[in-house]
Amino acid sequence: MLGPGDGLQLTFLDPAAKEIGGPFGILPDGTSSLPLLGSVQLTGLTIGQASRWLSSLYGKQLKRPQLYLTLITPRPVKVSIIGEVEKPGLYPLPPFSTPVSAIQQAGGITVNSDIRKVTLRRQAGIDGSQKQATLDISQVLLNGNQLQNPVLFDGDTLIIGFTKEVPAEIREIGASNLAPTSISVTILGEVKTPGSVSLPANTPLVEAIFRAGGPVRWRANKNQVELVRFSRDGKATRQTFSYNDTTNLSLKNPPLRNGDTVIVKSSFYGKVLNAFSDIAVPIGAASSAANLVNTWYFYRNWNNNNNN
Repeated sequence: MLGPGDGLQLTFLDPAAKEIGGPFGILPDGTSSLPLLGSVQLTGLTIGQASRWLSSLYGKQLKRPQLYLTLITPRPVKVSIIGEVEKPGLYPLPPFSTPVSAIQQAGGITVNSDIRKVTLRRQAGIDGSQKQATLDISQVLLNGNQLQNPVLFDGDTLIIGFTKEVPAEIREIGASNLAPTSISVTILGEVKTPGSVSLPANTPLVEAIFRAGGPVRWRANKNQVELVRFSRDGKATRQTFSYNDTTNLSLKNPPLRNGDTVIVKSSFYGKVLNAFSDIAVPIGAASSAANLVNTWYFYRNWNNNNNN
């Protein structure tokens, strides 16, 4: 659809009308100023519709009104991208952008994206009516079917569907082609190097902990690894997992999202050590407290062994 900001070229087939043709643009109010016609409304029309409309108007002024219209400077395309993408919103895109490039621009898909059901809504005419189509983006990635990846128009809306269960093949190709290349995750608690870390997109929970130096021996409770994830409305969800460095990507070792926080909880030993440290720090004896706990832990094990 044509709209404000588009640059066009008007060419007449009749050499005698050559001077009437030339480049022109569509103004912010949706009209164009043309020789012999004055102000003409072209917004909301396709190139073909605009060509026929101008030909009919010039037919009242010229004996040979045959013409052709070309788009020489497309305006920036603004597309609404909503649903299961990392950063939904209104995006300015380069001309001739497609759903695949638009999804990438919106931060990529989420772990619940159904790229087999992507709805494209488009204005159908100047009366404001809309039409829509369902696209299967997986066919673009699997088979190169570009019919499922049409050029986007200004004002289009893309809605990425939701699903609880994504087939492994679809998840894999989606992650490699439509996900952000990197994510930022915060790893806290009983790891060797806590803090924020940049990771490849879809990094599993266990690998993220490994990237933070891994659990601190004795201090970390490997069965109490909490994943905190915030939804778009600010609500936090918390899930508890076990750290097992032999677990592959699965429900027990989920891929992380941008903004996730992972907390490796303290073991009983770690909690005791933390308690003694809290008491000892104000009097400058944190190291003595640690030694005391270590001595206590050694004595307890020694005593248990002797009793057995």
